[in-house]
Amino acid sequence: MADDHTHVQEFFTARAADWDTRFPDDGPAYDAAVDSLALSPGDAVLDAGCGTGRALPALRAAVGTQGTVLGVDLTAAMLESAVRAGRDREGTLLLADVARLPLRSRTLDAVFAAGLLSHLSHPGPDLAELARVVRPGGRLSLFHPIGRAALAARHGRRITDDDLRAEHNLRPLLARSGWRLDAYTDEDDRFLALAARTS
Repeated sequence: MADDHTHVQEFFTARAADWDTRFPDDGPAYDAAVDSLALSPGDAVLDAGCGTGRALPALRAAVGTQGTVLGVDLTAAMLESAVRAGRDREGTLLLADVARLPLRSRTLDAVFAAGLLSHLSHPGPDLAELARVVRPGGRLSLFHPIGRAALAARHGRRITDDDLRAEHNLRPLLARSGWRLDAYTDEDDRFLALAARTS
């Protein structure tokens, strides 16, 4: 696991300083994905693998000043970029592993996760850990601003049947991890899987 973490940290540390400028037009897609969580004022929400915190302003707007917004990331350089962008004013940033969250069970109303799934060392247990900290009926949004085919093309690959984000793989993976997949969208300009925490 340490080797997996080192690889993820090295990858994102090298890209943290200019991460936002590499994808400057993703803001509306993030806002729409946050809207899909149907958060209410006063809710508690986690941005898991928050990176530079691009979702934090929309999450804060959704839960209001009485709500709780947490951003967790494994890479210190990404959180430092979030602070430089002023996004730490929108929520509390934590340097932590989503596989071992420093949170009590059933304390959150929702989890937002942009681009996280492909970086999880152990997707089943890691998704179960996200479920642990969410109350029954709470929501999970697995999001990417472009769909699977477009993302694979960006990296010079093709999507394959064993892609974890394919619906036929994701639905049972989520079910084994304490989630029920309620909605699935995979289009060129958006990937969004919405799930609810089962009891």
